[in-house]
Amino acid sequence: MKRIFVLGSTGSIGTAALDVIGSRPDEFRLVGLGANSSVGLLARQSGVFRPPAVWIGDKAAAGRFVCGNAAGGKSVFAGPESFPAALEKSRADIVLVAVGGAAALMPLMEILKRGIDVALANKEALVMAGRRVMKLGAKNKARILPVDSEQSAIWQCLSCNPSRGFERIYLTASGGPLRGMSVSDLRRAGLKEVLRHPRWKMGRKITVDSATLMNKGLEVIEAMHLFGASCDDIRVVVHPEAVVHSMVEFRDGSVIAQLSVPDMRIPIQYAFSYPERSDNIAGRLDFPRLGRLNFEKPDFRRFPCLGLAYAAARRGGTLPAVMNAANESCVAAFISGGIGFMDIPAVVSLVMEAHKDRGDGSLEAVLEADAWARQKAEYFLRRRRK
Repeated sequence: MKRIFVLGSTGSIGTAALDVIGSRPDEFRLVGLGANSSVGLLARQSGVFRPPAVWIGDKAAAGRFVCGNAAGGKSVFAGPESFPAALEKSRADIVLVAVGGAAALMPLMEILKRGIDVALANKEALVMAGRRVMKLGAKNKARILPVDSEQSAIWQCLSCNPSRGFERIYLTASGGPLRGMSVSDLRRAGLKEVLRHPRWKMGRKITVDSATLMNKGLEVIEAMHLFGASCDDIRVVVHPEAVVHSMVEFRDGSVIAQLSVPDMRIPIQYAFSYPERSDNIAGRLDFPRLGRLNFEKPDFRRFPCLGLAYAAARRGGTLPAVMNAANESCVAAFISGGIGFMDIPAVVSLVMEAHKDRGDGSLEAVLEADAWARQKAEYFLRRRRK
């Protein structure tokens, strides 16, 4: 039985993971829950699963959790500095990292330092410091098992031919909720339209990233680190049905694809059960009902964030971290109603152009670049706020 710690348990990936764990009591045991501040849902999860360790990033929220008698007999850990102790208490075999954004980087490093396997559902940590993250995992013999549906698909396709190199990776993208809009319509797109994703139920930030195609750009950089690819070996293909999750082309021209219904419980369960496969927890594909599958090239003019991500990938250094931080600031501003949809790529581009990479490749340099980019993005955002 695998002992699993779910970090980010109150988000969409975290709740899906708990569904997987709850449906497989003979295979998985929940030994840790982690969230930042959503203590109401965390308390309910804790009451159902009763894990030995509960970690809450926000100390004030942790106080509310304990005062509400939600702790039970469990050990409750509060604040970023207590996360290593929560890990030790849990004695986890694998940690699902489902925290969004740059906030996942430091917990991820702590997990890998201890040689614990990671089911990774966060792409920003690899965008910021992928080389260091992968090196740390290898040093401590900790496996990084991808949970994003696209990265899981690539991983599964590559397992068919583990000893020989691949020629090309095709990352599929649904195109998001605004796929058919003109540039003028995109400028007028509001939050309600942007959050109406046609295929996936996700959190607000990742749904906005899906609409701008920044999410796909982040996945390009993530795939580079996970699979040792160059950005020129990775092609993005728009696939509106979201049934083909990614494809790998091999040297002989053969292409292997991974297909399933669009349900995140499938890649989550695969990461948890690997190298085995558990019984189906979601629906199954009905090919005659599907009828046809469509593929098209992405439009870099209408969705410039994808081009910005490729530019950051090619240049490397701390520019990917800068791009990611600027994007996080811009998406937050858009969600709060401060800027328009097309202001997101405009401001991210301005921050990237202003960046001068003086870093030495250290984690400190990455964190400094992240902080600089957030300040610079705020400067440009103030000039654009509605």
